[in-house]
Amino acid sequence: MCGFVGFTNKINDANQVIENMMEAIRHRGPDAGGKYVDEDIALGHRRLSIIDVSEQGNQPLYSEDGNLVLVFNGEIYNYKEIRKELKQSGYHFRTKTDSEVLLYGYQEYGADLLQKLRGMFAFVIWDKANKTLFGARDFFGIKPLYYALMDDTLMFGSEIKAFLMHPAFIKELNTDALEEYLTFQYSAMEETFFKNVYKLEPAHYFIYKDNQIDIHRYWDVEFEPAEEPSLDEWVKEISDVFHNSVKAHKIADVEVGSFLSSGVDSSYVAAVADVDKTFTVGFGKDEKYNEIGWAKEFSKAIKKKNYSKVIKPEEYWGELKHIQYQMDEPLADPAAIALFFVCQIASKQVKVVLSGEGADEIFGGYNVYSEPNATAYDKLPRFIRRGIGSAAGKFHSRKGVNFLVRKGKDLEERFIGNAYMFTPEERKNLLKIETNAPDPQEITAPYYEKVQDCDDVTKMQYLDLHLWMAGDILLKADKMSMAHSLELRVPFLDKEVMYVAEQIPAKYRVTRKETTDKDTPYVTKYAMRLAAKKDTPKETEKTANKKKLGFPVPIRVWLKEDKYYHIVRKYFESDASKEFFHTEQLIQLLDDHRDGKADNSRKIWTVFMFLLWYAVYFESESIAFGSLNHETN
Repeated sequence: MCGFVGFTNKINDANQVIENMMEAIRHRGPDAGGKYVDEDIALGHRRLSIIDVSEQGNQPLYSEDGNLVLVFNGEIYNYKEIRKELKQSGYHFRTKTDSEVLLYGYQEYGADLLQKLRGMFAFVIWDKANKTLFGARDFFGIKPLYYALMDDTLMFGSEIKAFLMHPAFIKELNTDALEEYLTFQYSAMEETFFKNVYKLEPAHYFIYKDNQIDIHRYWDVEFEPAEEPSLDEWVKEISDVFHNSVKAHKIADVEVGSFLSSGVDSSYVAAVADVDKTFTVGFGKDEKYNEIGWAKEFSKAIKKKNYSKVIKPEEYWGELKHIQYQMDEPLADPAAIALFFVCQIASKQVKVVLSGEGADEIFGGYNVYSEPNATAYDKLPRFIRRGIGSAAGKFHSRKGVNFLVRKGKDLEERFIGNAYMFTPEERKNLLKIETNAPDPQEITAPYYEKVQDCDDVTKMQYLDLHLWMAGDILLKADKMSMAHSLELRVPFLDKEVMYVAEQIPAKYRVTRKETTDKDTPYVTKYAMRLAAKKDTPKETEKTANKKKLGFPVPIRVWLKEDKYYHIVRKYFESDASKEFFHTEQLIQLLDDHRDGKADNSRKIWTVFMFLLWYAVYFESESIAFGSLNHETN
């Protein structure tokens, strides 16, 4: 696992600038650094040594004829097979790394190489002779790749913060991204929070030549359920392909560990991977917020050592600025901070860790996936539900009213992913500034269009695979692990696993309670739960059946405490807040939450995280550890 940066060279001090950019991402690769600079381009790389830990694996890496130059972040799990093919075609390898297959694979196959890869990756290859830059990002978006075109200069790399070191970079807030973030809780647009800085989308590649960048999609998820195989056959298929994926994801020349919560995903990974060490964090003693007891019990059952940490509120709040700095863009998912701490304890023991991200999206694991046609009310004619929903929308928001409003809308109107913070109307009323942000449905519409003939569960999964997973789940997985120079691997997010998952009928992904057996009374991720149950010790069966919690974080409790209430209020009353928001509305959200009138914790957190991020990136506020704990004065 590594990080890279680069730019097309139009400056005199390119060597120093690329060094500065590399230093900004040193945390991604503390083991080694290397650069390549000529009159056309500058490339920089930071290395975290995992495969072929000798100096031979350092980057940039060059083809035998010296024409191609590679910088690469990620792992190619089937590199040995591709290497064998390329050797048969006459290519000579000088390292044992997976990186070198990208050089000769590109030379042999061009962009078609991407179809052959199995792994997580972001890389660029500079072709000196043709003065062409080729860049690509993996199938699911596990590894990040950003780019910006400014003053006839193309900048690209693993993290946006490195771009700030370039003299041509213009730092400007993208207010459209802010408005969209208020609904999604993450950066949902291709253009980032920094104006004119873009994400290369998952499963895309670009070709840059003569100051022009052309972007192409090379792969997509295609759900095609096969009704014929029985449930038992699907369970076996899942078990077989997952074992194969875990084996591939364990390839390393260093020790591999595994994250572990009380949920089925990480438990399944830890059991199948057979690693020696597992890692868990929690809050306080309440089982609602602390999964350490579950994790230790499971680790004992699979005969592994568990390392755990109880996160104190002061520690959690003390790291918030640092975490938003590491994210590059604001993220309002409270679980990101918990992930930061579990990466911290894991990095003291291992260099590589396995995790359960992606299982919910590909196998249908989120609780919301059980919502379509889940009640008798859903069977009412559509026009009746829409009429009732429209009328209910005129009343104040509360549980019963919200149900009627939601059920009065089509899926495409009500579901934008696992988070829905502020409605378009709420965010317009909250913002003091005018933006050109699209309606959330404009962002989700292209994805819904591609699966318009599918069932609602498949539609929700497809949307989450492309927006929620890449924008939230995988963003925090990459940034929080790399903040600690830790490689995080996700064996559920594998092409072969996805191929099996695409074919599983919806009834085996999300199953009604009345059709499940008494031992597995859960409707979501049904076939995968049975596979996990098959592959884990009998004494841990309750884990396979346990309701999904994620990383439970008690922010709703903390925001009612004076200390943290006043920290947030200070930011809500800041000059930056007054520039963007009607602050009286923010204070009302905060006061109503503290007084128990409404649970506004997630909305409050969404705005608060933006203001923290803005303070760090646009007001040069200190990111020193613990700094927030002194801001009540």
